[in-house]
Amino acid sequence: MPQTLNKALEPFLIIVGSLTVSMVLFGIFVASAGADPFEVYQTMYRAAFGTSFSWQNTLVRAAPLMLTALCTALPGYLGLIIIGGEGAVVMGGLFAALAALMMPTAPPMVVLITMALAGMAAGGLWLTIGGALRHYRAVNETISSLLLNYIAIALLNHLVTSTFRDPESLNHPSTHHIGEANMIGVIPGTDLHWGLVFGIVACVIAWFLMHHTVFGFASQIAGGNVRAAQIAGLPVGRLILIVCFVAGAAGGLAGMVEVAAIHGRANDTLNANYGYAGILVAFVARNNPLAVIPVAVLLGGIRASSGLLQRAHELPDATVLVMQGIIFLVILFSETLYGRFARLQKQGAS
Repeated sequence: MPQTLNKALEPFLIIVGSLTVSMVLFGIFVASAGADPFEVYQTMYRAAFGTSFSWQNTLVRAAPLMLTALCTALPGYLGLIIIGGEGAVVMGGLFAALAALMMPTAPPMVVLITMALAGMAAGGLWLTIGGALRHYRAVNETISSLLLNYIAIALLNHLVTSTFRDPESLNHPSTHHIGEANMIGVIPGTDLHWGLVFGIVACVIAWFLMHHTVFGFASQIAGGNVRAAQIAGLPVGRLILIVCFVAGAAGGLAGMVEVAAIHGRANDTLNANYGYAGILVAFVARNNPLAVIPVAVLLGGIRASSGLLQRAHELPDATVLVMQGIIFLVILFSETLYGRFARLQKQGAS
């Protein structure tokens, strides 16, 4: 087999094999819970892709996953494992809502642009903290970005229950509503909001940035060998900060979309685990921004099927989270398989 074909085929086979193993393990799990695995998978397919309504529900859930996956995928080019997407979403949504509330008389388009910029800046700066700690203080970026998630959630809860609370939000503390005029509308002819377009465009731009620019090439060099990059004169610290900011900006945009397209206000619903699910999307996609799009749609379909699984098979609503966890563990294990195809091929040739 030609070497180029072997390099392209190996990731595909490993990912497909990992997903197949995950499905078998999840089937065993639901069977132990008293459900028929084949009927469960049929129900999941029907709920995720069976009708036009199902497709639209899946795509709505996939939109934030595309953006939050970039929070992990882009730093991955530098060899960093950032899992702070949840914090970026929360901070982006919070500051986007506050930006809208500070402009009560501005035109809707101006408000939406300001919300997007505020959300992206907040999310970008939040992840940049983890990158700065990694570069300047040698703090493990995985741990710091994870802890930053909890700080962001605590900050959100504090502000929406005190300083910026709407007095009318009695049982569900929230900020004031940003106003119906400032909400993002739907794509004409569909029930999909424009966040899906934002996610697809962001993934395409990220792919072009990392694969077709000098900046992306330098980032990959630094990710492959930091010492060699420093000897070559590459500004590794600056690359880390910029990539973390861009990655966090994508998560912040996801938070802005959640506020402007769905909730209309900032509250604890921003903490919907989209950031954590984005980690799985990035891992399955092997940090490729273009591959993030179909993987996000697949995981969005899985998440969309949770309600129907509960009604049709009397399975807990968190069953799909079990499936996500199984996929995540199998994908992590499959990392040990990369490169073995080439070694087996050399052994066979010898």
